[in-house]
Amino acid sequence: MVPESSDYLAMLRSRNSSALQPQVEGAIIRILVHSGDRVNPGASILEIDPLKQEAAVNNQEATHNSKIATLELNRVELERRKKLYAAGVISRSELDTADAAFNASKADSDALEAGLREQKVQLRYYTVRAPTSGTIGDIPVHVGDRVTTQTLLTTLDRGGELEAYINIPAEKGRDLRTGAAVDILDGEGQAVLHSHVTFISPQVDSGTQTLLLKAPVADHGGRFRNDQSVGARIIWREHKAALIPVTAVSRLSGKIFAFVAESQGQQTVARQRIIQVGDLRGNEYVALDGIKPGDRLITSGIQLLVDGMPIIPQP
Repeated sequence: MVPESSDYLAMLRSRNSSALQPQVEGAIIRILVHSGDRVNPGASILEIDPLKQEAAVNNQEATHNSKIATLELNRVELERRKKLYAAGVISRSELDTADAAFNASKADSDALEAGLREQKVQLRYYTVRAPTSGTIGDIPVHVGDRVTTQTLLTTLDRGGELEAYINIPAEKGRDLRTGAAVDILDGEGQAVLHSHVTFISPQVDSGTQTLLLKAPVADHGGRFRNDQSVGARIIWREHKAALIPVTAVSRLSGKIFAFVAESQGQQTVARQRIIQVGDLRGNEYVALDGIKPGDRLITSGIQLLVDGMPIIPQP
């Protein structure tokens, strides 16, 4: 069986790689790892200056303490007025005023306490930690750099399976199906790993008019890495066809010829045929027309042959 295929450029992406970005803004004061380090979950990666946040927490704590003092004062006043009201000394409206003041101060204190908890949680984010175990990638930031929540600090790669991202012309999408065979190629165009299509984008990229496919690249033995460009061969279909060595093919005046050995009486002669060939597979062409099963193809010395020349086949 001869496959019909097309070769494309693919980009390998890790399914187990994380981009680390800060959840707060500030200047980096310490970087605690190096590129290539192996880290465990929760390991400290770098620290962002927390002084401004610590000052905000301290200020909010002071305000909260003030609100607690006011709440306690209003609580004492409310208890006192309850007793006076029970004794008939003050009116109901005076008791209600004290009750409202107490409730308002309690609401203020509760709100500040909730905000303080949030600020203290925010303080933890000034130390960036590894979410999982993995290998630290490039660290493009430096001590003293000011970072925002959009800044890439580094990457964390857990290793394992990669995925090939392949963009094909949109018009080829009608010939494709999930499960179609995909070969990952080395630098010489030889298949080094077999895979299959697991994802076909439902949408065409409007800018490039291409369709994104994905194919897993598992058990690659460390041959490939994240963000590496490789060749990918998509197998559209397979059919029966003869393969002809390139040494058996000659070209003349835009036509392609091959010689076959034919019996003519007591001798064997070389017969020249016009043929059609398809893709080159290694050192062989796919024969599309002109060669049929059973033909004895002449593969050497064809530049010395003419049509009808007697030859002596070599075993």
